Amino acid sequence: MNPLIDQLPAYPFQRLTSLLSGPPGGAPVVMSLGESQHAPPAFVAKIIAQNAAGWGRYPPMHGTPDFRAAVKEWLCHRFSLPPDAVDANRHIVPVAGTREALHQIAHTVIDPVRQGRKPVVLMPNPFYQIYEGAALIAGAEPHYVPAPAETGHLPDLESLPADVLARTALAYVCSPANPQGAVATPERLQSYIRLARARGFVLVVDECYSEIHDRQPPAGALQAALGLGDHFDNLLVFHSLSKRSGCPGLRSGFVAGDPAVLAAFSRLRAYGSVAVPQPILAASAALWRDEKHVEAGNKLYRAKIDLAASILGNRLGFYRPQGGFFLWLEAGDGEIATKRLWSEAGIRVMPGAYLAHAGADGRNPGRAHIRVALVHDLKTTERALRRLGDILAEG
Repeated sequence: MNPLIDQLPAYPFQRLTSLLSGPPGGAPVVMSLGESQHAPPAFVAKIIAQNAAGWGRYPPMHGTPDFRAAVKEWLCHRFSLPPDAVDANRHIVPVAGTREALHQIAHTVIDPVRQGRKPVVLMPNPFYQIYEGAALIAGAEPHYVPAPAETGHLPDLESLPADVLARTALAYVCSPANPQGAVATPERLQSYIRLARARGFVLVVDECYSEIHDRQPPAGALQAALGLGDHFDNLLVFHSLSKRSGCPGLRSGFVAGDPAVLAAFSRLRAYGSVAVPQPILAASAALWRDEKHVEAGNKLYRAKIDLAASILGNRLGFYRPQGGFFLWLEAGDGEIATKRLWSEAGIRVMPGAYLAHAGADGRNPGRAHIRVALVHDLKTTERALRRLGDILAEG
């Protein structure tokens, strides 16, 4: 057995299952998982059926020309990129959802020994657990960068010690952030890109929640990079149809950016990755070309944020997330609050401590929080939030 596997902490949802071993105190409402309960666009099933012959062929690892063209069109339209800035064949790689790809990119860019010492992978704290697992299995040292309210819930990479930056091979940043919903400004993204280039590491910007936002569409890292020049060196962005289009079961996304890194990534993927099937690629291309369902979904998410604001008000540290569909609420002790919500109301949320790591001071920055996913219909969401607020207000 690979001894590095022993270093992996229990996955958050495994821990949650152990924590909530007792029966629910009502009909279960799962708000722990970021899985949209909105109905996927009807045309998805139709297009998959129309392309059913593709199930009898091995999928092309690099996708289809039409898929890559659709992604290029979307990137250029969404982030105001000049058409000649994106080469559909060099700058875009389709992936079977971004979870696998976020893990595998660590194996692409991490040298087991960087400058004679163990390499470092930077990640915000709290963070998406795939970042940590990828670093550990790649033989690197995870470095958890605080992302408190004082820094806008985003990591301050430039403040890190020179020794850490000298060993950094990869940095993960999430914007909009999971779980806090913070959005990086173009200036903040450019500061990350400059640092990556100056220190010679690869910057991964996880933009999977970019199409779910409150007031304004979040800036993109490719857009920020072009503000610094005419290339995407040291930068990759990750996008998925799971959140944007409410199609997590489709397992379809893409990675875009630095062509040299993507060439190495594709070479690695040829040996051990799942290619996206052609019927899925056809449906995905149609989804990237359609904004109506995205606008409708985002309108519904905004309505749920409005609902949360009216129900929770200034309680539990509520604030409007700039992006994404999570609430990051203060609950005293996240594990205790999670158990109470389950045992008294059947509401399943995620303890914040399961999404973070103890800092240098020994404190877990998520310990006092819970993450609540607003993925249900308005009626279910309202009922659950009112009950949640009442239970946690009782202390």
